Amino acid sequence: MKKTKIRTSSIIVNGNISFPVGTKLAVDKYFEKLGFFSIFSKLKHRGISLPNLVGALISYRLSENQSLSKASDWINRVPVLDEFKLEKFEQRTLFREIEILGDNYEEIILDIQDSLFSLYDFEYTDINMDWSSLILWGDKSSLGKYGYSRDHRPDKKQITFGVSELRNPINIPIGFTIGKGNLNDMNHFQTTFDQVKGRLNMNSRVIFDKGGNSKTNLNSVIAAKMKFLTSKKFNKSDDSLIKNFWNNYPTLINLDKGIVGFKHEFPTRTNYFFFSKYLETEQIESKIRKANRFVNEAKEIEKSINNKKKLPKKFQISNPLINIKYTYQTKLSKLSEKDAFNLAKKASITGREGFFCLTSSENLTLNQALELYRQKDSVEKIMHSLKNEICIKPLRVWTGKSIHGALLIGYLAQLIISLIRYDNKELKKVSTKFIKTSLSNLTVTIEISKSHKKRKIYSNFDPINELICLKNTGIT
Repeated sequence: MKKTKIRTSSIIVNGNISFPVGTKLAVDKYFEKLGFFSIFSKLKHRGISLPNLVGALISYRLSENQSLSKASDWINRVPVLDEFKLEKFEQRTLFREIEILGDNYEEIILDIQDSLFSLYDFEYTDINMDWSSLILWGDKSSLGKYGYSRDHRPDKKQITFGVSELRNPINIPIGFTIGKGNLNDMNHFQTTFDQVKGRLNMNSRVIFDKGGNSKTNLNSVIAAKMKFLTSKKFNKSDDSLIKNFWNNYPTLINLDKGIVGFKHEFPTRTNYFFFSKYLETEQIESKIRKANRFVNEAKEIEKSINNKKKLPKKFQISNPLINIKYTYQTKLSKLSEKDAFNLAKKASITGREGFFCLTSSENLTLNQALELYRQKDSVEKIMHSLKNEICIKPLRVWTGKSIHGALLIGYLAQLIISLIRYDNKELKKVSTKFIKTSLSNLTVTIEISKSHKKRKIYSNFDPINELICLKNTGIT
């Protein structure tokens, strides 16, 4: 009888073990390059090896999208323990080691800066700075405060963090600061700047957004013999400039987006006023949506009042410590829906739509100022990567030391990703997500023979993990 179908070979159970190894190889490479072993070994001399555990934690952060509390389960597997030369440990040991990292967080950042600037001859040291916040699950840490939530959870306590990045084309984060949840960007600025200013060359350019702009902060940059470029918040005195904008014969900057601008020079700074037709359209559309939301909220309240029902919860003050009586009265009964919308629209639209202003201690051209400021989005991409790819959130730790330690691990993971891009120009525009996925795809199978000899078989190579892992590793 002729065989027409190939049958699956029978599966034989064996003792071979396979697990992702790409992240470990990448971490090992930069651990050695940056001298991490000497940085971390001096912090602890007995018990579990802190450098080896840090390497495992960074690899975990680049492999898994789960909290650090689950890291002990990931690491406490025999092949992983063997790879990182660790003995089995309890979860409380992990938390204790993270607190040690947090307790020495500032020293570690400074040591890493020493290593970076001794290894790399950066062409310049202009920096971008930015700040954001993270929800804090747990209320035992004094760092947790209510504040402006970038994660749109004002009901939760949070912490803030800041990043300093050597600007394009370097794009390496050289500073990382942590503050209380109610610390605004303007006050967080000095801590972030102080952490890195000793590493910057004289006349370096410091670029940040309007949240960090204050007279004190600008003077601090000038006192350090550096230059600033930032965005300026509009005030009432600027309304006259906006009103007479077109009388200043603005120069065309970008035809596609309809950007025009002019300079207003002062003895110690230059302001760059711009108008963007594209931005105006975008902002007006946003404010129209806001006006529609106002009308719909008023309708909900009106309906509740007419039906003598309780207001929807989102319009109530839900605090057991507050006893308050209040009444609502809408204007809908006296207005048509069109008039109500126009009233809400008028309250939302200010006449500043499409206008923005940059300010600098230098006298740049309009194009230079705009292009330099736009390149600041690279630090915003690092913030996004930290939050959504490295996954430093959700933050489920309690003490101040453990918060610092947990976020330090995330920063080190991001630093390695950024260095991978800097060292391999082919990966310059490859996202953190794709680099992580490629490294995780690279696996090693530990084949155990009958004589109990072990052989490592690497598989699932691709162009990205080959480029990152095979240089100077001896793997073929």
